[in-house]
Amino acid sequence: MRPRRPFSSLTRQILIVNIVGLGFLTGGALYLNQFRSGLIETRIASLTTQAEIIAGAIAFTSARGLDVDVINPALAAQILNRLVLPTQTRARLFRGDGLLIVDSRQRILPEPVRSFPLAKPAPLQRLAEQIEKIYFKLSQRLSALRRPMYREIEDTRGSEFIEVMLSLQGQPANTVRENSMGEPMLSVAVPVQRFRMVLGSLMLTTEAGDIDEIVRAERRSILEVFLVALGIGVIISVIMAGTIVRPIRRLAEAAENVRNRKGGRSSIPDFSRRNDEIGDLSIVLADMTAALYDRIDANEHFAADVAHEIKNPLSSISSAVESMPLARDQETRDKLMSILQEDVRRLDRLISDISQASRLDAQLSRAPVEPVELASLLSALIEIFIETRDNMQEIRLHISPGESFVVQGGEGRIGQVMRNLLENAVSFSPPGGVINVSLTRAGREVQVIIDDEGPGIPAENLETIFERFYTERPYGEAFGRHSGLGLSISRQITEAYGGSLTAANRKDPEGKIIGARFTVTFRAQ
Repeated sequence: MRPRRPFSSLTRQILIVNIVGLGFLTGGALYLNQFRSGLIETRIASLTTQAEIIAGAIAFTSARGLDVDVINPALAAQILNRLVLPTQTRARLFRGDGLLIVDSRQRILPEPVRSFPLAKPAPLQRLAEQIEKIYFKLSQRLSALRRPMYREIEDTRGSEFIEVMLSLQGQPANTVRENSMGEPMLSVAVPVQRFRMVLGSLMLTTEAGDIDEIVRAERRSILEVFLVALGIGVIISVIMAGTIVRPIRRLAEAAENVRNRKGGRSSIPDFSRRNDEIGDLSIVLADMTAALYDRIDANEHFAADVAHEIKNPLSSISSAVESMPLARDQETRDKLMSILQEDVRRLDRLISDISQASRLDAQLSRAPVEPVELASLLSALIEIFIETRDNMQEIRLHISPGESFVVQGGEGRIGQVMRNLLENAVSFSPPGGVINVSLTRAGREVQVIIDDEGPGIPAENLETIFERFYTERPYGEAFGRHSGLGLSISRQITEAYGGSLTAANRKDPEGKIIGARFTVTFRAQ
């Protein structure tokens, strides 16, 4: 396993996903161009209305009489002093020829001083301000919209202000400029006119940074919320990752112990109470581990059984070989030779069956699963049995009409199961007996029932007969003709395809055993 780190890869991925998602959300909220544009448009409309009101007051008050076409600067300054001072804007009044005659900054208000709070901000607020400054500088550099630079006029003429020149032609105009710090400055110019005669132009200009200060305050609030959400998100992500990473790590360590076989029979942690995918994973791993240990135990038992079964014919061969030199006549030697040949055949048959049984699991795992029609399969097998054997029992096939008997599996392997069971029934049934094969369906289950007329099975051996190398043959049959693996292989194949194989005794109404019954159950397709 890879070395453990303070933060696992899964934890880092969860943190990155949550932080990036929160970052995109905050970045989108910080990108307030629409909000800023809306503020600018609203402020321009407000300045225009304010300028029109002030211009109307100047035209009505400072230019009296029917023949007066010149603005009185003194009266205009008094009007501006009363109407402009509360608005914190700069007002400049130009004559009809563009000459500046009144400037609220010079005549009405002292030089404005921009103040900043010096109180020590809280750590969270200070961090939010630093982030906001970085974002502001970055957005200024990346911004594609560059406004004209605002410059103070060196003389008293307003020809450098395009909005003033347009207003002197009788139409209101506005312009958005930037100062040296990149802060927007709004200018609105309206004509001062009397009876449609343009007497001059009134220009109102906002202080630098008042709009951006509103936007910055909103950004700082958003960043403070982002930092709080980031801290909470990190804590929640670590907790959530822990509920995922720790169980997975424990499962991985347990699987590693199983692979290395540390501490004997290792167990898988039980997380089934979680009711989620990790709980399902622990259940599957526990089942897989149990099946693995069962397979290991089965292999050990199988190896021991193989060694035991091979020793029997080898011991017989050894005894016959040792006795051969001591034989006094040809008849004894022929008898010993017959024993040797029979044991060799038995050993060859046993090794073949063992080889087939040992490869069965791998073959079943690789073999494709396909639909198998049991009715046609049984009909073909029974026909082959009848045609290839002489003096055998009668085999009767009973198939329920109007039913479908299609199951999932391998046709060759299912045919091997049916062939083994028919062989078993034929070997135990008496000459002239009847073997009944029934194919029925009950709901989603398909059953194949094979009944013989043999002596039956001892009650204590109804499960033992499916063990490897167990054999109990009818009286008179030559010893060693069967390895005892047929029923074990048949059950193994049946269970591999999700079915079952059971054995029972058939009894008459008086309770007397009249034969054996083997039932194979598959799930219908």
